[in-house]
Amino acid sequence: MNILFTCAGRRNYLINYFKESLNGKGKVVAADNQLTAPSLVDADIAVIVPRITDPKYIEALETIVKDYQIDAIISLNDLELPILAKNKLKLETLGTKVIISNDNIVDIAFDKWKTFLFFKALAIKTPKTYLTIGDVLEAINNKELQYPLIIKPRWGSASIGIDIAENEEELLLCYKLQHIKILKSILNEASAADRERSIIIQEKINGDEYGVDILNDLKGNYYGTFVRKKLAMRSGETDKAISVIDEEFTALGALIGRNSGHVGNMDCDFFVADGEVYFLEMNPRFGGGYPFSHEAGINTTSIYVSWLSDDFDVDKYNNFKADMMFSKCDRIIKIDIK
Repeated sequence: MNILFTCAGRRNYLINYFKESLNGKGKVVAADNQLTAPSLVDADIAVIVPRITDPKYIEALETIVKDYQIDAIISLNDLELPILAKNKLKLETLGTKVIISNDNIVDIAFDKWKTFLFFKALAIKTPKTYLTIGDVLEAINNKELQYPLIIKPRWGSASIGIDIAENEEELLLCYKLQHIKILKSILNEASAADRERSIIIQEKINGDEYGVDILNDLKGNYYGTFVRKKLAMRSGETDKAISVIDEEFTALGALIGRNSGHVGNMDCDFFVADGEVYFLEMNPRFGGGYPFSHEAGINTTSIYVSWLSDDFDVDKYNNFKADMMFSKCDRIIKIDIK
């Protein structure tokens, strides 16, 4: 079984987890558009590909699938998910399995306004969210909303461009500046569908922050919920965390997983404030917090390998325990430029 990771970037831990799960019975292929991507070093096979916005990107993936007899494709980048979702059937005609959710859930997760509406429809608490300055100022005037507020791209990734406004002057300045920055960033194309409403404004929830892996099988059936309390963050990713088992969190994860029907792992964020749980985002992919779940006992990589092999006896890979605390650290690796 050969597995291809696209936009592999810095996800060395996933490369190595999957190598362990394959146990020599297949290859892990990592693709990225940069030679310096650290994950390329740990992969069995490393391939340089065009940027995901390049018209020849999918063609490059097709070539990799054929050349290396790829059995499954796993994406690690939010901006790539819509591209792969649209080309899923095209790639799967080559005999590979693209482990990605359907267009609808990818669209809901990528669009933070639609994410807000998704949670509201399920009666899951989520921060009050607005698309226009006018609506925000009206809500503040009616005492339905108060500062500080979060201003961030509607279609965004990895905490890119998030600002906090403490008053109206900062709100107006941040809102205007974000429009300018989006036009100059990688988010420009992603925001093309509605540039006038490409920014959302949310109430700021002050509380304890959690991450959760909601795992569905490869047909979108709910399997389990695995929670970690975030103890520290770095560059938008969890840096230190402790595993948690809580009936309410598990029930909310099951509600989301069953209603989204997403495929595979989905990384979500939520806050607990004054005893209430507020969900913020959904990312239907492996997230930067996955290693904390893995090390706490849920071996999702081996579960993937089993499901891909039509082996559904996967409970032996679920030994998730509470109160397991872990921290990330960096390492230096040599890049072969020959």
